[in-house]
Amino acid sequence: MSRLTGRLWLPWLRFTSLPQDAAERLTAAPAPVCYVLERESRGDATVLRQACERASLPLPMRTLSAEGTQATQPAVIALARPVGLLRQRMDRRPALQLLPLLRRIAADPGFDVTLVTAAVYWGRAPQKQGSWWRLALAEDSVLVGRVHRLLTLLFNSRDTLVQFGPGQSLRALLAGESASTAAARRIARVLQQQFSHARAAHIGPNLSHQRTLLTQVLRTRAVRSAVAQQADEGPGARRRGLLQARELFEEIAANYSHAFVRLCEVVFTRLWTRVYDGVEFRHVQTLRDVAPGNEIIYVPCHRSHIDYLLLSYAIYKQGFAIPHIAAGINLNIPVVGRYLRKAGAFFIRRSFRGNALYAVVFMNYLAVIMSRGHPVEYFIEGGRSRTGRLLAPKTGMLSMTVRSFLRQPVRPVVFVPVYFGYERVMEVDSYVGELSGKPKQKESFMGLVRSLRRLRERFGRVHVNLGEPVHLDELLNQHQADWRQQPVDDQGRAPWVAPVVDELAGRIMRNINAAASVTPINLLALTLLATPRNVLRETDLQGQLQLYLRLLQALPYSERVTVTELDAAGIIAYGEGMSAVVRSAAEGAGVGDLVSLVPAHAPAMTYYRNNILHLFALPSLIACCFIANPRLRTEDIHRLAWRIYPYIGNELFLRWTEEQLAEVTIHTLQVLGGLGVLEGSVEQGWWQRPRADSAEAMQLSLLSQPTIQVIERYYLPLALLQQAGSGVLTASELQKRCERTAKQMVALYGYYAPEFFDRSLHEAFISLLRKRGVLGADAEGRLLFDEVVLRIVDDAQLVLSETLRHSILQVTHS
Repeated sequence: MSRLTGRLWLPWLRFTSLPQDAAERLTAAPAPVCYVLERESRGDATVLRQACERASLPLPMRTLSAEGTQATQPAVIALARPVGLLRQRMDRRPALQLLPLLRRIAADPGFDVTLVTAAVYWGRAPQKQGSWWRLALAEDSVLVGRVHRLLTLLFNSRDTLVQFGPGQSLRALLAGESASTAAARRIARVLQQQFSHARAAHIGPNLSHQRTLLTQVLRTRAVRSAVAQQADEGPGARRRGLLQARELFEEIAANYSHAFVRLCEVVFTRLWTRVYDGVEFRHVQTLRDVAPGNEIIYVPCHRSHIDYLLLSYAIYKQGFAIPHIAAGINLNIPVVGRYLRKAGAFFIRRSFRGNALYAVVFMNYLAVIMSRGHPVEYFIEGGRSRTGRLLAPKTGMLSMTVRSFLRQPVRPVVFVPVYFGYERVMEVDSYVGELSGKPKQKESFMGLVRSLRRLRERFGRVHVNLGEPVHLDELLNQHQADWRQQPVDDQGRAPWVAPVVDELAGRIMRNINAAASVTPINLLALTLLATPRNVLRETDLQGQLQLYLRLLQALPYSERVTVTELDAAGIIAYGEGMSAVVRSAAEGAGVGDLVSLVPAHAPAMTYYRNNILHLFALPSLIACCFIANPRLRTEDIHRLAWRIYPYIGNELFLRWTEEQLAEVTIHTLQVLGGLGVLEGSVEQGWWQRPRADSAEAMQLSLLSQPTIQVIERYYLPLALLQQAGSGVLTASELQKRCERTAKQMVALYGYYAPEFFDRSLHEAFISLLRKRGVLGADAEGRLLFDEVVLRIVDDAQLVLSETLRHSILQVTHS
C-alpha cells in the first residue's frame, strides 16, 4: 500500500481494539514496548498505529535504543514477509530486526524489550456489516495474496479487530542463550505459536466442508464397528449401515457459516437493543486467559431459549470465535433448524437409549470438532429450569467430552461455566403453568412467530457472568495421576472415568452459582415473597433491601458474584419502572406508602428469587432457628445446620463442604450479630433474636422465609413417611403423595409455592436421603427407615411454625 493510498484510506478505517485495558497494562511495562506483527503488511502497520494512537499506547514508529549507544531499532517487528509477485509465499525466516535486539540484550545487561503481539483481523470486528462483499472477504485462517489482500482492505477496513497480547520480556524469552540465529528462530516459533493460538481463539479453526467431517466420522474404527454389529444379513448390508450412519450424521451436524454469523450480529445487535436495556458480559478476562491454546467447552445454566443466541452474541462481541452449540432435537423445526445449523448448532436427541449407532456417530462427531479446535457449548442441566434454581446436572455430554478427550488428547480441555441473570424471562409464565400441572407446549415455527409479538415488552437487563474455569487435565491428575498411560477402549471408557465425570459436574454447577448476578428484581422478589400478602411499607422494604445489600458485602459468596449498584430506594424505583412492584397509599396518617408485587406477576417472581437463594442460604438457615426459639445455644445452631445443610447444599450447589460448615456458621453468626439482627456472641455461647416489636426482629423473620419454605418441602415427605410407616411406600409412591398433598394444601389453606409441585425436587430429596443412608429399600423397592427419620422430624419443631406443621400433618392424616 502506497503512502498516498494509505492517507486516502485512513478516514474509511474503523476498528475495535481488545483488550480494553491494554493501555493500563502496557503503560506499566518495565521495558520499552516493541510490537510484533504476524506478517509484514502496510495495512496491518497502519491499523496498529491508529490503534496505539487511540488508546494512548507507545507508538510503533518509535525507535528502540540502548543506553550509551547510538544504535536504533524500529519498535515493530514482522515475523514473516511476502516474497514473489505472481505466486506469493511467506518468508518465515527470523525477522531481520530480532537478531540485532538479541545481540544488544546479550551485550548490555541493563537493556530489555517488552514484546507485545498485535494481531489484526480484517472483517472480524463486531461492528455493523452492510456489504456481502465484506462478508465474502472476511478474515479467515488462510494467508491471502496481494490482490485478495487489497480487496480485503477495501471492503473490510471498517470491520477490523486489533488484538494486543500480554507483554513479555525478550530477555526472559532468550533464557540465557547466546544471541544466535538458532535462538532467534526459537523465539520466532514461540511468537508464531501465540499468533496461531490467538487466531484459533478469535476466529476459530479452519472450516472444513461437511463432506470432509462426514468422511472423518465414518472412517473411525468405532463407527465402522457399530455399523458391522448393527448390519443385517444379505448383500449390501454394510452399505446400508453406512448410509444409515450418514443420515444420523446429517441429522446431528452443524453447517457453520461465517457470513451468516456476521449477518446475525447485525440483526441481534438491533434486537437486543430493542428487547433489553443492555447485555452485560462480566469476567471476560477469564476467556482471554484460557482461550488461546485450549479447547473451550462452555457450560452455561439454562434459563431460556434466548440463552443459545445470547452467549454466542456476547462471545462474538468480545472478539472470540463462537462455539458449536448442542441444541435439543426439538429445536430442529422447519426453517429455523437450517439457520441454527449455520449459526453453529448441532442437534442431539433427548435419549440415546436403544440406538447404539446413533450414540457412536454422535460421540465421534463431537470428538472430531473438538480435535479440530472448535469451541463447544452445551447446557449441563439438559433442559431449561422451570423454578429458577439450577437443575441436577445431566452428565451424558460431560462423559462424552471426557471420553473423547481421553481418546484424542489433542489440546487441553477447559470448561467455562456461565451464569445467565435475567430480570425478566420470556417463558416464565409458561414455567409457572407447567409447575402447576399444565402440559408443556411443543416448539413449532408458528409458535415462534406468535412469540415475536412479545418483543415489544420490556425485559430489563441481561447479565452474562463467566465462572471459574475447570481444567480437565488437573481434575484427571487428581483422580488418576497416570491417566495418559491408562488404556481406554474405542469409546474412551475406563472404570475410573465415572467418578471424574461426577466430580466435574459438581464443580461446574458450584462455579456457575458462584458467578451469580444480583439484580434489583432478584432482591425485590426475595423480600416481598417473604411476606404473607407480598406487600411491605416502603420504609420497611428499604430496610430489608439494605440488610441484603450489607449481607452481600459482609458475607461475599464469591469474588465473581456481581451485585446491583443501586441503593434500596433506587431498587424500588427500578422495580416500579419494570412493572414488577406497585406503590399504593396506606390507610392512616404517618404510615407511608405500601409497595407490593404486581398481583399478575407475583407467582412468576419466585423464579427470580430462586436465582439467588444460594447466596443467602446459610444466613437464612440460621435465621430459621429463631422462628420458634427466642434464644439458642451455639451448639444447637451447629446441630441444626449440620442436619439440614447437606440437603440444602446439594440442592442449591453451595460452595462449602460439610467440613467447612462449622467455621462458616460461626462467621455468619458474627456478621448477623454485627448487623443487629441477632444478639449474643461466640464467647457467651448463646444467641437470641431481638425484641419482637423491633425492626430487626422483622428483618430476621423475613430473612428466614426463603429457606423455611425449602425446609417445609423437606418436612412433607418425612411426615408422609412417618404417617405411613417403614416398608410401606416406594419412592415413586412417596413422590406422588407429595404432589397430591401439595395440591390439597393449596385447596384447604391457600398455601402456594411452585416448588411444592416440582416433581424433580421431591425426587432429588428422596434420592439423597437414600444415598446418605437415612432411607433404605427392601427387595421390592419399599422405603425403610429407623429412628433417624424420627429425630429429623423432631428437629423440625425447632424450625417450623406450629401452624404449618399442623397443616401438613392434618392433610397427611386425612
